Amino acid sequence: MDTNAVLDLMWVLICGILVFFMQAGFTLVEAGFTRSKNTGNIIMKNLMDFCIGSIAFWVLGYSLMYGDSISGFIGTPSLIFDTAADMHSLFFQTVFAATAATIVSGAIAERTKFTTYLFFSLLMTLVIYPISGSWVWNGGGWLAQMGFTDFAGSTVVHSVGGWASLVAAAMVGPRIGKYNADGTSNAIPGHNIMLGALGVFILWMGWFGFNPGSQLAISGDNAIAVAGIFITTNLAGAVGAIAAMFVTWIIYKKPDISMTLNGVLAGLVGVTAGCAAVDTVGAFFIGLICGIAVVFSIEFIDKKLKIDDPVGAISVHGVCGALGTILVGVFATDGGLLYGGGFEKLGVQLTGVVAIGAWAIVTSFIVLFVLKKLMGLRVTKEEEIDGLDIHEHGSNVYND
Repeated sequence: MDTNAVLDLMWVLICGILVFFMQAGFTLVEAGFTRSKNTGNIIMKNLMDFCIGSIAFWVLGYSLMYGDSISGFIGTPSLIFDTAADMHSLFFQTVFAATAATIVSGAIAERTKFTTYLFFSLLMTLVIYPISGSWVWNGGGWLAQMGFTDFAGSTVVHSVGGWASLVAAAMVGPRIGKYNADGTSNAIPGHNIMLGALGVFILWMGWFGFNPGSQLAISGDNAIAVAGIFITTNLAGAVGAIAAMFVTWIIYKKPDISMTLNGVLAGLVGVTAGCAAVDTVGAFFIGLICGIAVVFSIEFIDKKLKIDDPVGAISVHGVCGALGTILVGVFATDGGLLYGGGFEKLGVQLTGVVAIGAWAIVTSFIVLFVLKKLMGLRVTKEEEIDGLDIHEHGSNVYND
C-alpha cells in the first residue's frame, strides 16, 4: 500500500473510534434525562446496541447495505463479511448502524421490556437500517442513482432511528404519570442534567468523526474537504444551541437547559446530510432552522400528539434529520435552490426523505407488532414504579 492509502485507511479507523465513543454520549444523555431508578437498564441497552449491532452487521447487515445492488433496492446478501481489504469499512459502518439502533432507546426509556428491546435492536441493525441505507450509500441504490444527497446520514442514520422511535414510543405508550386525565402533560425531570450535558459534549466530539470521517479519505485534496466539513459541522451545532436557547427564553421566560442541549444535537443532526455540500453560511442557517424547529417539535409531540419521548429523540433525530436533508436542496452550493439550481434537487431530497421515512415507520411497526404479540413491549405497572434496574437487572446503579 502506498502512503496515501495507509493514511486514508487510518483516518477512517480513527473516525470510527470517535463515532464508537458516541455510544457513551447517548448513554449519558439518556441516563441524565431520565430517573435514577432506570440508569442501569439504560446502560445495558446502549451497551447491547453496540454489541448486538457489531455481530449482526458483520454476519449479514453489511452485505445487505454494500453488496452488489439488486434492482437498486438491496445489496446481495452474504453471510459473515471477511474481505480483508475492507475491514476498515466494516468497522466504520458498524458504528453507524449501532447509532441508528441506539436512538430508539431514549424514546422508549423507563417502561420497555429489556428482552423485547434486544430483539428490536437486532432487527434494526440486521435488516431495517442496512436495506434503506443501501438505497443511498450503495452506488447502485435507487436514491443514489437519482442524485439524493445524504453525505453522513441525517436521513440514513438519524431519521431512520427517529421514525422508528416515533413508532416505538407510540406503541409502548407513555410513562405512568406523564399525562393527566384531561390530557395535559406533566414534566418528569431527569435525575442528572450534568450527565446529560456531558453526553451532549461527547456526542459533539463524536460528530467530528461522524461527518468528516464520511469523506472516507484525508490524503491529497481530501484534507481540504475534511477541514471544511469540520467547520460546517461545528457551526451548525453551535447555532442550533443558541437558537434553541433564545426560543425557550422567549417562550418560557428562562433559557431552558435541556432544550438548549437538544439544540446542539438538532443542529448537528441537521447538517449531517449536507456538511460537504453546503458552505459555512448554509451550515449556519441549517443549524438555525433546526435549533428553532426542535423546540416546537418536542412541544408538539409531547402536548398535541401525546407521545412520551423522555429525551426528545423523535424531534432531534427524526424531524431534524428529515429537515436537514431537505434543506440540502435549498443550500447546496451545487444545485441548491438558492444557488440557481431550481427545484429539481429539492424534489429529489424530498423523495428520499419520504421514502426512507415510510420504510422505517412500516418496518418498525411490523417488527414491534410481532414482538408485542409474542413477548409484550411493556413492563408491569409495579416494575415501572419501582424502576427497571431492580426488576430487570437485580441491582441499582446508585447504592448510597
